[in-house]
Amino acid sequence: MRLTVLGGCGAWPAAGQACSGYLLEHEGFRLLVDPGYAVLPRLLELVEASQVDAVLVSHGHPDHCADLNPLLRARILAEEPAPPLPLYALPGSVDHVLALDSGPRMAKSFTSKDFEAGDSFDVGPFQVDSILLPHWVPNAGVRLTADGRTLAYTGDTGPTDALVELAGGADAFLAEASYPDRVPPESAQYLSSARQAAAYAARGGARRLLLTHLWPGVDPGEAVAVARGGYSGEVRVATGGLMIEL
Repeated sequence: MRLTVLGGCGAWPAAGQACSGYLLEHEGFRLLVDPGYAVLPRLLELVEASQVDAVLVSHGHPDHCADLNPLLRARILAEEPAPPLPLYALPGSVDHVLALDSGPRMAKSFTSKDFEAGDSFDVGPFQVDSILLPHWVPNAGVRLTADGRTLAYTGDTGPTDALVELAGGADAFLAEASYPDRVPPESAQYLSSARQAAAYAARGGARRLLLTHLWPGVDPGEAVAVARGGYSGEVRVATGGLMIEL
């Protein structure tokens, strides 16, 4: 299983970067997780739009799904249109993005595969186990497992003991860490810090911690240093171009 980070900015893409976007590959199957702002150009540096086999969206905020629109356009408006793209998302969560284009042609560019947070299902070679996590909108944390290897991904989340279960024994815990240490009070129920991510990674026994969704302007070095204070395993920031074999 190979993870390639396409982007990891929170809220909006910093100069030269992209928001949340992760390409997960196994046995020739390519799963795009969270096509946020500016993810498509980074994806197209690696593969053609038609080579994506499925998309999984954690929640409906545009920094996690806005580039679904240009991805579908690139597939359906090509000289040889790609087949409908299986789209796994919480019910209604990406309707606002899909509404950017209308008409029968775009309607044929994807196949909806709605799921409820808490469901388990298969996407190609991956087993997906989902869990509802606290955020301003419904958000599904997911465990993606293939051949005994697991990537756990939070999407965006506030503090909850459910993260211990999500991180449990994962080969990599890809965890939202918008702030290094203290989350502003108005966001404390719905976003997390590097310190909190590290604590959940340690309690869950995750083998590797990848900090993502850092707010623009946050020092990645500070986030890593804070996380290392509460977690003894490998800690890295999920920046565009990072590739990890699980």
